Amino acid sequence: MAERKPIESWLTDMDGVLIHEGVPVPGADLFLRRLRDSGRPFLVLTNNSIYTRRDLQARLTRMGLDVPVESIWTSALATAQFLDDQRPGGTAYVIGEAGLTTALHDVGYVLTDVAPDYVVLGETRTYSFESLTKAIRLINDGARFIATNPDHTGPSTEGALPATGSVAALITKATGRDPYFVGKPNPLMMRTGLNLIGAHSETSAMIGDRMDTDVLAGLEAGMETFLVLTGLTRTDEIDRFPFRPSAVVDSIADLVERI
Repeated sequence: MAERKPIESWLTDMDGVLIHEGVPVPGADLFLRRLRDSGRPFLVLTNNSIYTRRDLQARLTRMGLDVPVESIWTSALATAQFLDDQRPGGTAYVIGEAGLTTALHDVGYVLTDVAPDYVVLGETRTYSFESLTKAIRLINDGARFIATNPDHTGPSTEGALPATGSVAALITKATGRDPYFVGKPNPLMMRTGLNLIGAHSETSAMIGDRMDTDVLAGLEAGMETFLVLTGLTRTDEIDRFPFRPSAVVDSIADLVERI
């Protein structure tokens, strides 16, 4: 097996890697500081499409984590770029929050519920029967179905919440149409992120806490992959998957010396 080239750029998931239940993971601040000091390109990624880049930067700053706004890449931004590439200046009916609607506005999309080119499903805490019914009817009438990410559940202090993937399944059941998921584990999100920072997969690494999204996306994008055990995937679950990360570490603190 060919030896990999040295890592020159880093992509890292946010929840479960840098922060956990609203608290920074020990060592995350040092890891980010080392990245900034090194001058190496990096991105903080999230499948969550609720927040804008500025929202997320402010959230991280309050926790003591300094991340430049241009170093944040979300499934909402990846979705907007994908649609802009596919059908520039198109129209969409959107179920989601400011992170998604702002991203689509910024690429020149018009948001409408009248014969849109796409129905775009993202994350929100206020899914309504009315909006889902509208989406189903528009898809039945010919709108193309896009979803920001396939995550079935999201975390909260009270327990699991239904997320985009679960709601997409409801729409699929009602329409017979599967969405195109843009976010992880689709390597498209990783490749667009790498292009954003001028990086190459053969000299890049992905850090994540989930085998089924982070590690899989990094693997399929051709990157070196690191699984941290501060999030969702437990050690005894790793062997259940037909693929493995390049390395398993306790936390992001163990990767500081790799920069």
